[in-house]
Amino acid sequence: MLRITGRRPDGYHLLQTVFQMLDWCDWLTFHAVDDGLISLRNPIPGVPEQDDLTVRAANLLKRHTGCEYGVCIEIEKNLPMGGGLGGGSSDAATTLVVLNRLWGLGLSKSELMQLGLQLGADVPVFVFGASAWAEGVGEDLQVITLPEQWVVVIKPDCHVNTKEIFSAEELTRDSKPITMSDFLAGESHNDCTQVVGKRYWPVKSAIEALSIYSEARLTGTGACVFAQFGSMEEAQKAYQALKRDWSVFLVKGLNQSPLYKKLENI
Repeated sequence: MLRITGRRPDGYHLLQTVFQMLDWCDWLTFHAVDDGLISLRNPIPGVPEQDDLTVRAANLLKRHTGCEYGVCIEIEKNLPMGGGLGGGSSDAATTLVVLNRLWGLGLSKSELMQLGLQLGADVPVFVFGASAWAEGVGEDLQVITLPEQWVVVIKPDCHVNTKEIFSAEELTRDSKPITMSDFLAGESHNDCTQVVGKRYWPVKSAIEALSIYSEARLTGTGACVFAQFGSMEEAQKAYQALKRDWSVFLVKGLNQSPLYKKLENI
């Protein structure tokens, strides 16, 4: 769900939105180094190393704390880039959380969330580590418990320009705020869906294809679209039918981030 309820004088949009974790992730490995430098073991092709969100997160943490340690970060990229699933944001959040532990910095989750906001509006929710009801510009978070359903995700063959969508003249910017109870009762509108569908026909086509099997929704501003299913069998049926024509994934919704479960065992 994504409702745009207003706009601040600085141009940022005021939102109500809901995030849920998925059991689908990139894998990050952090190698301690003695030279105090931040580096990537396998930079993503086409992305300058210093622009990678994990490197930016590590350097931000070093500057904020005065830490002299370094790290070499290794990334196994599984999430599609540019799909609106928060892959880069979750990688940045993981870097902040893990290096806070690895370097013994002792920053609170709230402090890490504030740092994450400097890297992107979606980074704090991944530091938060749970399904969340979000307001403000997306940084005011409350825990929300959602059904952990099976999810079919389609990645259309396009990248949606988020800035373009939020700059669109026809974008609704005065949606009436709702309550968490309203959302749980079925209010799941996304104010960006019509605007994105008008500009990006692959997204509109993906929504139409997925809607045959369940209610299809846009992930934020996209490009990915998703639908939830009450059983694995229903989700499998949709996945098998759609994979002939689409880049499609079958995953599970989660209410708690696997990141913190991993750290509990270290």
